[in-house]
Amino acid sequence: MASITIEKRPRANGDTNYKCTVRVKKNGVIIHRESKTFSKKEHARTWGKIKKEAAELNGISKQDKIVTLAELLDMYINDADLWKGTGRTKRYVIQMLRDCPIAATFSNELKSSDLITHCKMRRAAGAGVATIYHDIAYLRSVMKISLSVFDVTSNWKIFEDAVPVLIDMKLVGKSQKRTRRPTENELEKLTVALKERQEKRTSHIPFVDILNFSILTCMRIGEVCKIRWEDLNTEHKTVLVRDRKDPRKKEGNHMIVPLLGGAFSLVEKQSQKDERIFPYNPKSVSAGFQRVRTQLKIEDLRYHDLRREGASRLFEKGYSIEEVAQVTGHRNLNLLWQVYTQLFPHKLHDKFDQ
Repeated sequence: MASITIEKRPRANGDTNYKCTVRVKKNGVIIHRESKTFSKKEHARTWGKIKKEAAELNGISKQDKIVTLAELLDMYINDADLWKGTGRTKRYVIQMLRDCPIAATFSNELKSSDLITHCKMRRAAGAGVATIYHDIAYLRSVMKISLSVFDVTSNWKIFEDAVPVLIDMKLVGKSQKRTRRPTENELEKLTVALKERQEKRTSHIPFVDILNFSILTCMRIGEVCKIRWEDLNTEHKTVLVRDRKDPRKKEGNHMIVPLLGGAFSLVEKQSQKDERIFPYNPKSVSAGFQRVRTQLKIEDLRYHDLRREGASRLFEKGYSIEEVAQVTGHRNLNLLWQVYTQLFPHKLHDKFDQ
């Protein structure tokens, strides 16, 4: 069943336009939506009647199905197979986009100007260029599969023209290389304060052991709190890290990681009352770290920076990039060198003396 609606839209110069929208429903679901704006209401009504009659006489093919971006994003979210394989960051961005003004745009009507407006709005709200780029990249990825998965037509190729413009306007871009490493003095202060915290709290989280283990193994806090006793190889002093994060493959991406330095000794200290070696909520661990860091007035230090600290220490000890990758889990060696390494120049004296 086809229907017509005409919306009166005032222009900035005081004139009035009329937007005619034709919708076709089947079993209560919109299978086609098409709109066009005219300067005269009669023209809009005439166009709408023509389109309505054509839809009722000829029918609508699946390829002509049009929805708003909000509806398309909902389709993606509600598809269990797609949503299951979607990472945490992409999930957050898609859910956020669902509530943005750009989501009211029809899937076949998205323009470069719409993307520019969205990016400016996000920038005004305080988002950085790398964060805004995620909006654009993830919206494009959803629109690109819309026809093959949902039979929804969308002009995803608009991104090919829009992205270079967004980059030139400095609305999107790559994130700046992060180089932060904790100093020896900061680590000493953190160790003392975390020890006091773990002795006072009822949760009994061994913050100091986890802090040192995170540095020695270069593991993310989520990986530290997930490793199991059954995955520990005491003979080789290694542990199997399951489903390690990877931009191309996470599920089934298991890696054997060597427990270097005192990492194996830290594991032996832990109680075996749980199937996990460190059976704690990673959010609770990072939250405790952040509170102590704030109390100590240590600026711009994140828990994830400990991963960079660990990788940099290995390089400073003379390990090759391939050997360090066995610890960090990086398949892209260039990424490992550029992003997760920040060497202290004065450490070169120690290596020369050795």
